[in-house]
Amino acid sequence: MGANNLSIIDLFCGTGGFSQGFLNFSTRFALKYAIDLDASASETARRNHPGILVETNDIRSVSPQSVQSAIRRKRVDVVIGGPPCQGFSSLRPNRSNKREDDRNNLYLRFAQFVEAFRPKVVVLENVVGLLTHQGGRTLDQLLESFTKLGYSVDWRILNAASYGVPQKRERFIMIAARDNRAVHFPSPTHFFDGKVIGFKDRSRYLLGGSGLLRAVSVEDAIGELPQLERGQELVCYDQDPKNDYQRARRARAKSLTLHRAANHSDRMLEVIKHAGPNISSIPKHLISSGFSSCYSRLSASEPSTTITVKFQSPASNKCIHPTQHRTITPREAARLQSFDDDYLFVGPYTEIASQIGNAVPPLLGSAIAATVLSMLN
Repeated sequence: MGANNLSIIDLFCGTGGFSQGFLNFSTRFALKYAIDLDASASETARRNHPGILVETNDIRSVSPQSVQSAIRRKRVDVVIGGPPCQGFSSLRPNRSNKREDDRNNLYLRFAQFVEAFRPKVVVLENVVGLLTHQGGRTLDQLLESFTKLGYSVDWRILNAASYGVPQKRERFIMIAARDNRAVHFPSPTHFFDGKVIGFKDRSRYLLGGSGLLRAVSVEDAIGELPQLERGQELVCYDQDPKNDYQRARRARAKSLTLHRAANHSDRMLEVIKHAGPNISSIPKHLISSGFSSCYSRLSASEPSTTITVKFQSPASNKCIHPTQHRTITPREAARLQSFDDDYLFVGPYTEIASQIGNAVPPLLGSAIAATVLSMLN
């Protein structure tokens, strides 16, 4: 490893999208280790990061010391990760059980790895629901655990659409730094005029003004992909890319993958044919209930709403193609998450959908990487 290289470990790595953003941004970043409990997701990370130790395991049963031995280093420059956040979700606030969901304590394990590896910079990503979890006590404990380790700590709410991702995906980002480094966050590069989930302290949001680039829209992101009927799959592009975003995603792809439409039932297809911007477009006799965003189409002219693991289920969220009578394909969802078309996803389609929906958009990772690099310099 060159003297100028900056070593990273990625905890709760999922598909490896977050670390991919760092690697895409600068060749100075070098991924040394990643871990995730999900076998399909960690295999996806392994395929896309050949030669890197990607472990499939529960982090609670892995000691930092064993990782230090395996990668032959006691220190790394950067630790990144997103501890599982289902218990914090702002979408389903009353779902937690089993002592407020054991997964919510995984950030303490994250802190133990930080204590062992003493990175110069730490980046922790999570859902905005973390902020109000346990009346704010969880956030206080999280920040305190890093302050006690001697880090300067700060956090903001970042929206992926502000950084060139065609998706209004809000995330809590905590950055911690040691050795008296000042903590910085990436300045928005794109502007969108859209609703956000809402957190009372507006100073915590980083939103760009109207002088910036226009946000990347759904049409910008997926508009040149082949049209599909329900149940159909196509493996060849039939148009050239129409803009810089499409060109960048297709740069190294040899063929089109994961562009397969869900095989909707006749009844669901009837619902989809009526779909508009919200559930009120659907005739009442066709559906029984649902949130306002269910059974609705993505807007072609705006970034998409947050891509979830259920992006092929119209009853769960806004995921119907802007103009075609079907939900978006895994390839289209990956585009809206800013994955390049040559990024390999491993596993059955249901698991690939979960991997895509849970991922950190690589372009958001790259924006954060730029800030981390400036802090390290």
